[in-house]
Amino acid sequence: MLEKIVIANRGEIALRIQRACKEMGIKTVAVHSSADNNLKHVLLADETVCIGPAPSTESYLNMPAIISAAEVTDAVAIHPGYGFLSENADFAERVESSGFTFVGPPSSAIRLMGDKVSAIQAMKSAGVPCVPGSDGPLGDDADENLRMAREIGYPIIIKASGGGGGRGMRVVHAEASLIAAITVTKAEARAAFDNDVVYMEKFLERPRHVEFQLLADNHGNAVYLGERDCSMQRRHQKVIEEAPAPGIDDEQRKRIGERCVRACQEIGYHSAGTFEFLYQDDEFYFIEMNTRLQVEHPVTEMITGVDIVREQLSIAAGEPLSIKQEDIRIQGHAIECRINAEDPKTFMPSPGLISLYHAPGGPGIRVDSHIYSGYRVPPYYDSMIGKLIAHGGNRDVAIARMKNALAEIVIEGIKTNVPLHQEIFQHAAFQAGGTDIHYLEKRLGLV
Repeated sequence: MLEKIVIANRGEIALRIQRACKEMGIKTVAVHSSADNNLKHVLLADETVCIGPAPSTESYLNMPAIISAAEVTDAVAIHPGYGFLSENADFAERVESSGFTFVGPPSSAIRLMGDKVSAIQAMKSAGVPCVPGSDGPLGDDADENLRMAREIGYPIIIKASGGGGGRGMRVVHAEASLIAAITVTKAEARAAFDNDVVYMEKFLERPRHVEFQLLADNHGNAVYLGERDCSMQRRHQKVIEEAPAPGIDDEQRKRIGERCVRACQEIGYHSAGTFEFLYQDDEFYFIEMNTRLQVEHPVTEMITGVDIVREQLSIAAGEPLSIKQEDIRIQGHAIECRINAEDPKTFMPSPGLISLYHAPGGPGIRVDSHIYSGYRVPPYYDSMIGKLIAHGGNRDVAIARMKNALAEIVIEGIKTNVPLHQEIFQHAAFQAGGTDIHYLEKRLGLV
């Protein structure tokens, strides 16, 4: 087993990784910026190393500083968490070439899946259903591009191959706008991602966001842990996630899950990974693979009983998966609310001192958070300060428990989005389940 690891992240996910390490007897090194001396996992770590000033470009994105921290503390591995450098193939490669274990997939798999065009080609090869599209980069032949768009059928969307998080996309509703849209998207992609490759896909107008959680080891074994619905979004950022996805039956789950397993095996993938799909009219369409631990992994853990972070660490140590596909059973329903330090109406960040914090409790309630009374939320990073998870025997019970938890939680001194969550849970459409990815923005009057 790994003897000591560097946790190259901050906040709730760093604490989540640290908890798994402690259970497994792995020593932890908390690297942190000068603004994060008071983080919970920093206070609890076996060793700490300050890797730079507050800006993430000088600390959590500082590759040499993180690798140096592993060297001076005699750590053997680095866990990137999510965000920051977690899906940076160059970082994974540098970790590997420096003689450390990267707790994640090989750099080659990150690079393959990080390019949307190559990812789609790999998925098609494995039989994973994809959105109808150009099946590769768009060239400069305008007539050919117009022909492809007619064949796919409008509306279509132009996407940057190196894009993500909602950036590098442009929807085209009519043929007259196509060529200009391609030109503009290429220019934006070159400026934002230093990669002007773009491709074309059918634009689905009312899809849901459904993703499959996978685990794969270095011995050719891979399993799927069911799916999550992450359709409650604002500006491509997830707000609420749940598992299993409402309306997805066992046959659909098995069909798509097995194809994702095959894809992992074909591309030599190991570690935790997530296949993201758009789901519309009972059909799945692959959009991208996240080659890291997901923010929303707890809902999958709650319905399967599988500790995803523990499996990640074991896989990185060269161990085979501790579970087989036939061991996995979906038990009940789980819902997660992302708790952000932000104004619930304007969504402006609300950093500052938390004067009072009280965590909710009761059957089926889990809180993943690093905050405490007296903790000061810094203004430099993502506004998420925790995740509230409710599990029940069915979706209705999970919703009832989440309503109770949202009523119980106390966070004073700063604004949070708890009131927004409370409002959403009163919506008849949410209670019914199966809302599409545009629902929340329409409800909030943002589109």
